[in-house]
Amino acid sequence: MIVGFPDSFGPDGSDEPHGMDQDDFYDEVQSFSFWFGAVEGYLTDRPYGYDPATVDEPLGETRRQNVITALCNYCVGEAAALEASSGMVRLAPNHNARIFMATQVVDEARHLEVFLHRLGRLGVSDTATEIARRATPSIVEFKVRLLELVDAGDWEAAVLAQNVILETMEFTVFRHHAQTADPVTRQVLTGVISDERRHLGFGENDLGPRLLGDVDTRERLAGTRAELDALVLASFDATFDALGRPRDRRPDLGRDYLDAVDRLGLVG
Repeated sequence: MIVGFPDSFGPDGSDEPHGMDQDDFYDEVQSFSFWFGAVEGYLTDRPYGYDPATVDEPLGETRRQNVITALCNYCVGEAAALEASSGMVRLAPNHNARIFMATQVVDEARHLEVFLHRLGRLGVSDTATEIARRATPSIVEFKVRLLELVDAGDWEAAVLAQNVILETMEFTVFRHHAQTADPVTRQVLTGVISDERRHLGFGENDLGPRLLGDVDTRERLAGTRAELDALVLASFDATFDALGRPRDRRPDLGRDYLDAVDRLGLVG
């Protein structure tokens, strides 16, 4: 079962993965060389996720505060993924998955770094205190639950929580935030979005074959999904509240999220 790694076959998308043998596909897309080729285009000359020559657009105080609050919540999500990914290297069931998860550790560390740097550029001097003050309880609780799954050694549930549920939420939120963001924040988000799509592709490809014909695992993960649904949706709403986005102008996270879990056959 090859779902595909969107936007991950080279910067120009020229290589087509779907005609490859499944084992060859995994050898290719879960390698360090593939990871390097995928990220090189938006890392070169962008030490903090954006072109240093980009003019930092002045923001009004209300908008600045909104962006700071959103970024604080993004930092919690990225810190959760960083800590979880590092633990999942040990849990990985094979070398390909272990290598991919190691690349994800690097990705998540970079995401956290660029968001923290952006907070600093927006005038936040004590990022740890500001994140603790502004982070919505739902994303903090999601982080706690994700790390509990990792600590319990539950590879399948951790992949679902991190590489399907969290990545779907972040991909949807970041993509729509980027559409109206200031130029610097837009560039930062665009690079992160490319990574999130690759991480989501890994999650779907890893879980898909495991769930085929395995009713017990599918039922167990459906329970995990049901438990996390409310936290995901509350975090989504809180982020767009912070950005001042009216409810009738928000993206349909529910549709994106349901599409991802439906592909895995996980009924809530």
